[in-house]
Amino acid sequence: MDDEEKLKPKGSCLGKLAALVALAGMAGMAAAVFFIVQPQDLSDIKGADANRPRDLRAVLQSAIDRSYEVTLTEEEINRYLRQTLEAKQGGVLAGKVAFEGVRVRLEEGRAEIIMERSVMGQPLTLSMFVRVEQTLDMKGTTQTTVLRDGGAFLPELPRAERLVKGGRFGQLVVPQGFLLLVLPAFEKLAASYAKELELGFEEMTRITLSDGKLVLDPRPGDDVELPGAGGSF
Repeated sequence: MDDEEKLKPKGSCLGKLAALVALAGMAGMAAAVFFIVQPQDLSDIKGADANRPRDLRAVLQSAIDRSYEVTLTEEEINRYLRQTLEAKQGGVLAGKVAFEGVRVRLEEGRAEIIMERSVMGQPLTLSMFVRVEQTLDMKGTTQTTVLRDGGAFLPELPRAERLVKGGRFGQLVVPQGFLLLVLPAFEKLAASYAKELELGFEEMTRITLSDGKLVLDPRPGDDVELPGAGGSF
């Protein structure tokens, strides 16, 4: 009997490890789904009231025509979006998904564009981070690039190996690649404000994102202090 018991196969360490990894993966997936369906807290974002906003398109055009710096606050931008945005959920989900609006959170060095929806009465938020990178070429011309990311998860890694933050699905910060799932909705939003984006990000020489503020300056490089050629603002 003892010999027969010794011959019985026992679970290998590799099998147990694989089971443990699978269990951890399932737990991680469950946690991710939980945070995705939890809408992020928007109470810190200013401009949710219904007060009449400034006409930001006219403000930007005036700053360009008269060549002066203009500051747009988070509150002003969100009031403008609330007043001017008209959108609704279309397609097969139209009866179950309602579009609630868009808000913008301005932080140091980046903006977060947040779409609010409700799915069968349950609030849901999706967001995209945006940064602006500006450089001077060898001719002294300002080059502006809008980056769809919120910076690296681990900035200490070499630049080529960094995984960048794309946005938030609910409360969960997701890598940039996940934005492909929601990119058409954000592109449609951008098309609705094509003129404002042109004035704010193509016609301006200096663009600065800070906590609660967007500062735009249309003056050419010889009127404002700029870094050397190839430098980032």
